[in-house]
Amino acid sequence: MTTTPPTTPLVLGAMMFGTTIDEETSFALLDRFVERGGVWIDTADCYSFWASESGQGGDSERVIGRWLAARPGVRDRVRISTKLGAEPLWAGSWPEHRAGLSRRAVLDAFAGSLDRLGVDSVDLLWLHQEDRTVPIEETVDALAELTGRGLARRVGASNHPAWRVERARAHARSIGALPIDAMQLNSTYLRVRPGTRPPGVVHPFGVLSDEQLDYARVNGLEVWAYTPLLSGAYDNPAKEIPEVYDHPGTARRLEALDAVASELGAPRGQVVLAWQVARGIRPMLGGSRVDQLDVALDGVRLALSPAQLERLSSPA
Repeated sequence: MTTTPPTTPLVLGAMMFGTTIDEETSFALLDRFVERGGVWIDTADCYSFWASESGQGGDSERVIGRWLAARPGVRDRVRISTKLGAEPLWAGSWPEHRAGLSRRAVLDAFAGSLDRLGVDSVDLLWLHQEDRTVPIEETVDALAELTGRGLARRVGASNHPAWRVERARAHARSIGALPIDAMQLNSTYLRVRPGTRPPGVVHPFGVLSDEQLDYARVNGLEVWAYTPLLSGAYDNPAKEIPEVYDHPGTARRLEALDAVASELGAPRGQVVLAWQVARGIRPMLGGSRVDQLDVALDGVRLALSPAQLERLSSPA
């Protein structure tokens, strides 16, 4: 008798599907993810314009759409999350000229996502990055049109400061619409030096802060963490931990991480994922190999003792 695996809090990030990760490998990752209890698959309309032949996004959504079409019934087992607002208006125009978050841009971009994914709705629609040229109320009105028609079941904000999220939520409540209930930000175990950002994080408010986390906890918002494993640098000797993490606090945190990893007999990366889950954060994995996915799926199921969680969260 076949048993259904327990669901996992890990999110499968599909950023490079269809570009640096070919379709066969993408399908293998998606199949394995579902086989092991995976539910959430995350993509964006702009993935991955910087690696595509056209200079624009859409490849990731198209691959997921073809996978869904090739796996009858799997749509009922997974939840699809996509983002909009960061797609270049034309090849080479990012970041100066991107779609943005006006009403027209939101509705047009979302229609394109549904078409590429081959679905009639998505489970979570994200604002990919803030757009200060548009009142957040206009963006929320557009989201309300989509949620009101059942085309997006939930809405979230990625790379937004807490005050913009709060303003968006207040406006949604005032018009009787579904408010933003999730935030997606860069987060890992190590912390960058003040005034710096990790490589690849171009958004001023893209790194999860204590204030954003506190805001999310108090108001019941989910927090999703992208790049939680520093692209493999915790465990791969060939990859250096980025220079922005080079400060005294890092040495203390790595010492605590090594101690807990030794106690559990687990790699550093698995402990990082377990630490995120223990703090109520949903980590995202963007790996390119099935074995990497398996290691991460094992990691989020590691159980940390209260003492280990305290040691990791407040290293001496």
